[in-house]
Amino acid sequence: MPYIPSKIRRGEMDEILKLMSEHQIQADGDLNYLLFKYCKYNVPTGYNSLKNFCGELRQCATEIERRLLAAHEDSVMEKNGDV
Repeated sequence: MPYIPSKIRRGEMDEILKLMSEHQIQADGDLNYLLFKYCKYNVPTGYNSLKNFCGELRQCATEIERRLLAAHEDSVMEKNGDV
């Protein structure tokens, strides 16, 4: 996961996250709409730019699986027993 060392930059992004929360952005279409529209109007249409954007999305999904989903699955398995 690429970490952002600049506290100023992190603060700016945290403000965006706060707005997303206040507007109740959900991962049920809202997030897809936002990311697609961001890409459509802000990512240059060249192959490498679009490839890099898709790579960022894939890496984010991988990190969610690794750090959040796997931990959840482990706790449920511990609670309910293995298959």
